[in-house]
Amino acid sequence: MVASFDDQTLRAICDVLGDTSGGLTGGEMGRLLSDCAISDPNPTLTKRHRLYEALSSRQKQDGCANNVVAFVLRAMQPVRYVQDHRLFEERRARLNEVLAFAGLSLSASGQLERGTPATTIPEAQERAGRLRRALQERQVHGDVLRFCRAELLQDNYFHAVFEATKSVADKIRRLSQLSSDGADLVDQAFGIPGTGHPRLAFNSLRSDTEKSEHRGFMNLLKGLFGAFRNTMAHAPRIQWPINEQDALDILTLASLLHRRLDTAVKTGVT
Repeated sequence: MVASFDDQTLRAICDVLGDTSGGLTGGEMGRLLSDCAISDPNPTLTKRHRLYEALSSRQKQDGCANNVVAFVLRAMQPVRYVQDHRLFEERRARLNEVLAFAGLSLSASGQLERGTPATTIPEAQERAGRLRRALQERQVHGDVLRFCRAELLQDNYFHAVFEATKSVADKIRRLSQLSSDGADLVDQAFGIPGTGHPRLAFNSLRSDTEKSEHRGFMNLLKGLFGAFRNTMAHAPRIQWPINEQDALDILTLASLLHRRLDTAVKTGVT
């Protein structure tokens, strides 16, 4: 038996599944309620209110949340999302933020799991781990995840991005044995001097095309440091907000640079 959800938790569940843009369609909602043998007393209401009325009435009738959970599990069957895995993860993450307060969560296989109830919003966000899962779906480089693990688990976008950009500079220093930072570090490690041989090279530099690619990655590195790392080192977090999409894109760029650094060639120049 699953204990009845309090009113706020049940409303929050319905807000996720009945969301105007990312929730179930009206048709899907009706079919799922029917499949779960849950009465649909007000099908003309807005989706979230319609779902709340249906699930609330059934929960009161049952004296428990078993049929509410059955509806959620049916709505979140992974097979329903074969063509849109990202939608599944987005809904699952949002539901887990709510369910965490009841000591419940939805696994990646769409199963209900029990745990200790969360008492704070950060705990709920940590369990959902939406940002971390999204990065794993993108197959982001392990060094990006390793350097900002604690921040990622809390969906702390500002510090996640800051730590990830620092990790790129750290790898360049380790590869080049240099101690500088930022644009100076990039120039000293990858700059092509008169001899034509930098300390580190992204390719063989045998053609104009390869040299152009090499300089392009140098500019990406400088851009990462100039636009994000240096700015964040001096700007208070409140004055430099980062949303989830920005964080995903910046961290993905850091991942690309990490992969290219992993294959960079040490030329022997000191």
